Amino acid sequence: MPEGWFTVKVQIDSGRCQGHGRCYDIDPEAFGDDAEGYGKVLGDGQVPAGHERATRLAAASCPERAITLAEEA
Repeated sequence: MPEGWFTVKVQIDSGRCQGHGRCYDIDPEAFGDDAEGYGKVLGDGQVPAGHERATRLAAASCPERAITLAEEA
């Protein structure tokens, strides 16, 4: 399905995140950091339209695989 035809939601497993910061360096539209430098999802977890590719790259770049994506049609 082409990008934009679905909604992507993202989550970070805080128990697995080690604070490398790759997620928010790669996709600052979807991720930020908390007071201790660990990754956090911005907003309600819905990836902004047009940023799906960056969010997928951020998820793939996480060494702990702490990021999960879910697509909804």
